[in-house]
Amino acid sequence: MPNQPAPNLLSWASEIDEGAIVQAARAARMSIVSGHVALMPDAHVGIGATVGSVIPTEGAIIPSAVGVDIGCGMIATLTSLVASDLPDGLDRLMPLVERRIPAGVGKGHDDPSMDRALAELGLPHSDLTPQQSKKVSAQFGTLGSGNHFVEVCLDEEDRVWTVLHSGSRGIGNQLATAHITGAKRLMRERGVGLEDPDLAYFTQGTPEFEAYTQDMLWSQRYAMASRARMDAVLVNALFRIAGKGTRRRTINCHHNFTQRETHGGKDLWITRKGAIKADTGDEGVIPGSMGARSYIVRGRGNPDSYHSCAHGAGRRMSRGQAKRQLTATSLKQAMKGRTWNEDRASALVDEHPEAYKSIDQVMEDQRDLVEVRHTLRQIFNYKG
Repeated sequence: MPNQPAPNLLSWASEIDEGAIVQAARAARMSIVSGHVALMPDAHVGIGATVGSVIPTEGAIIPSAVGVDIGCGMIATLTSLVASDLPDGLDRLMPLVERRIPAGVGKGHDDPSMDRALAELGLPHSDLTPQQSKKVSAQFGTLGSGNHFVEVCLDEEDRVWTVLHSGSRGIGNQLATAHITGAKRLMRERGVGLEDPDLAYFTQGTPEFEAYTQDMLWSQRYAMASRARMDAVLVNALFRIAGKGTRRRTINCHHNFTQRETHGGKDLWITRKGAIKADTGDEGVIPGSMGARSYIVRGRGNPDSYHSCAHGAGRRMSRGQAKRQLTATSLKQAMKGRTWNEDRASALVDEHPEAYKSIDQVMEDQRDLVEVRHTLRQIFNYKG
């Protein structure tokens, strides 16, 4: 059940930094916010808006609340395989995934088979430079960096799932950054005072609003289609090493996005920054950190959270803190028994499980938001 740490602020987090509450309270005081801001159990400080927050705005959108990785989210596929169908180890899967799903900052590929899927997406509102157009093509179907990952997991019945986390890559970042900069400039020109300039917004009905929403919605489509492409590659690679397999079902959901919804009789823009839609019956994917469990959930449609829930474990340490306080040796110990990028352990310390909150506590905190359908334990992890 939620508590109220500040006016117009509801929080489901049993563990939360005071800075996140202060930051979320700033957003809750904005004149365009209609109703309370909801903090999910994984909430932590972000840029402008708090990661793990749900912000209801009327007649306006805050671009930085959507964030720079527009449409970032999860995709999970249940396969017909069970644990006994897999080889003793998944070492053979790693090179297949590394070749077919490029990962890392700026990484891309040259695959003409992507052209048809890209053509169906159309183009964003903003005119793209030749370099950006190339980026759109080269980075479609690629993982990215940071906490983006590919996993193979087993559920409580030893059924095999694939799980993948990625977003709109470089083009989403560039479009978002341009609009965030434009919103800040517009606020200055109009003399609108904000407690935090990163909370600059566009007002519905203006050309700037229309331009942003078109680019934002295109980026969301790009991210979802890119995840679907990688999921197809991953599942096919898994079936190749298993020698068989079919898909049973797939869940593909955003956790950095905004859309029009009706709540309390009002038409609002509901911005979920590090949160997923959890209306009654909605299926979602909530990952833990490296070495931790993940969850397949079904929404309960709680109106207090605007039909939302957490998107993951949420960071307990910044990346800098993790690199200073944690070690590659302890990361290897935490990942024991799994196939993963062990040769890159030193570079992945900032993704150490101890840098994140307990995903099990997050799930306990939001029992009134979602119903757990499946609990997944990872046996293969490939990080961006």
